[in-house]
Amino acid sequence: MSNYRLGAMALVAGLAVAGVTGCATKNYVRTQTTPLVEHTDQLDSKTSANNQQLHDVDTRTQAGISQAQSSADTAALNAQGATKAAGDADVAANDAVHRADSLDSVVKGLDNYNQQGDVSVTFGFDKAELTKDDKAQLDTFAAGLGTAKSYILEVTGGTDSTGPAQYNYELSQRRADAVVQYLAAKFAIAPHRFYLIGIGKDKEVAPNTTAAGRLANRRVEVQLLSNASGDQGAQSASNQGAGK
Repeated sequence: MSNYRLGAMALVAGLAVAGVTGCATKNYVRTQTTPLVEHTDQLDSKTSANNQQLHDVDTRTQAGISQAQSSADTAALNAQGATKAAGDADVAANDAVHRADSLDSVVKGLDNYNQQGDVSVTFGFDKAELTKDDKAQLDTFAAGLGTAKSYILEVTGGTDSTGPAQYNYELSQRRADAVVQYLAAKFAIAPHRFYLIGIGKDKEVAPNTTAAGRLANRRVEVQLLSNASGDQGAQSASNQGAGK
């Protein structure tokens, strides 16, 4: 075999070996790099997902904080409003009328006050609203107060024996309040002239064994008390207007 042919065969063999080696190298690289790329992609995807979750958590947290702050602010405002309303109501109640339990402490010379007239109105069962007849009686009574001085009006509410004691105390108080509000609004009677109390069923004026007796106990009594040392016109005025 000639040298030429041997050289050619060697060249072919070399090329073949190089080709096989090159393919093997590419396959190896591909085999090694593909999982790495896939793993990197997975890491990127997880990182992106984690970042999104963190963003969502942060957004929800900020929203929660804002909502909590808003609720706290609203609660604070409501509390302030309730406190002010309670204070205003307390002041108004104290200014509007004097309760009977404070009568001795706020009226000087109470022993000098004598009854000059009275009126009594009755209410329906479990009711605290004035009827047309009730208002007519109060109008007659109050008509003589225009010129009266140095007087107070003691307003006592009562109930019949039906129902719990505590409920009857509250009901009798509402009845007394209804009378005071009517007289104060229609006849411009100064609030400090009223002294009221609800006695519930504690003091009956008639037996509760009959319908007529129970009706008599569902009443509000108004007594005109005039200071004996004050203006004597109160007595004549009350005698003209008072009546049951």
